[in-house]
Amino acid sequence: MERLGGEGTGQTSSIRQVALASFVGTAIEWYDFFLYGTAAALVFGTLFFPEATPLGGTLLAFATYGVGFFARPVGGIIFGHYGDRIGRKTMLVLSLLIMGVATFLIGLLPTFEQVGILAPILLVVLRLLQGIGVGGEWGGAVLMAVEHAPPGRRGFFGSWPQMGVPAGLLLANVVFFVTSSAMSEAQFLAWGWRIPFLLSIILIGVGLYIRLRIMESPAFRRVQESGTESQMPILDVLRTYPKNVLLAMGMRIAENGTFYILTAFVLTYVVQEVGLEQSVGLTGVIIAAAIGLATIPFFGALSDRVGRRPVYLFGAAFSLLFAFPFFWLLNTGVGPLIWLAIVLGVNLGHDSMYGPQAAYFSELFGTRVRYSGASLGYQLASVLAGGLSPLIAVALLASYGYTAVAVYMAFMALITVVSVILASETF
Repeated sequence: MERLGGEGTGQTSSIRQVALASFVGTAIEWYDFFLYGTAAALVFGTLFFPEATPLGGTLLAFATYGVGFFARPVGGIIFGHYGDRIGRKTMLVLSLLIMGVATFLIGLLPTFEQVGILAPILLVVLRLLQGIGVGGEWGGAVLMAVEHAPPGRRGFFGSWPQMGVPAGLLLANVVFFVTSSAMSEAQFLAWGWRIPFLLSIILIGVGLYIRLRIMESPAFRRVQESGTESQMPILDVLRTYPKNVLLAMGMRIAENGTFYILTAFVLTYVVQEVGLEQSVGLTGVIIAAAIGLATIPFFGALSDRVGRRPVYLFGAAFSLLFAFPFFWLLNTGVGPLIWLAIVLGVNLGHDSMYGPQAAYFSELFGTRVRYSGASLGYQLASVLAGGLSPLIAVALLASYGYTAVAVYMAFMALITVVSVILASETF
């Protein structure tokens, strides 16, 4: 397999700049993506599906939420193809623009009351664009960090773009929390919910400024210099690394599927089943997101010392064992215990998989097809996992209660445990 990291001391300042650019850009993209999840849990059901029951409206809102996940493999394929042919940096700039424009326009959308069925249709179209943008983002961001990283530090530096997830989640929930707390519920539903989406235009400007200043990755430059770029990267990766694509998908199921139950579905559960204010769930998610800024790089660095597999396997096994205790803690109705449930699920279960994931998935594929291979495994699983998990969880809850949701979480974790055991150690 081709070399991944940079060589010599000349890469030291470069990797810091690249890591920071990957983190900031990815944080902005995930801020945009997570805004939608928070809004789907809290307001979109009322605004865009008012004729449904409260639970039915939430179910429909989460269905539009899932649309973005179905678009992510499309983004991964398109951006992977061109990222492996013309470079990582160009694709990163383009993905940021697509995401930013779509998010800003969501903030300008008319509601169902204003234009009827056209409102949810436009919402779905913009969510599709969000999915395409974030689908192309991940592969480019992690490869820029991993391919610039010095030998023996790929797990740590690869975790920097991964930190964009808790940073974006934290920012999205804080902005929603502050906006909703600063006005009445009627004002928030009337116009206040738009503010977080419209603010994204400022963040996009910051992200573009940072990303335009970084250099192309050294690993891809070597491919360009040798003239060995793949002409059809997707076909090449499926022909050369079919097993690794499937294993990456399996390894992603628990990490991605349980994450959206822990951070999006939980907001609905705390309000509708436990009977508490929405601020209780939001506070727990905000705390977990803040802690994730430390736990994700910790687990990434740990994988540089002990290997990718044991760290990843710990997270999958913990997620499997914690499925039922998670709901037991939520059902107490006690705020600090609810926060503890979210923190344990996210920061121990999820983050120990997500921290080493960028390096692990990158190391499964050669440089010529790495953008396509890593993106394909990562984004295809997003459809089956995160894209469907809030929707499935709401449906299971309505029909069978929380026990069925816990079984579903455990099943996803079991798939990942088996996949990690079957995967080779790339460290």
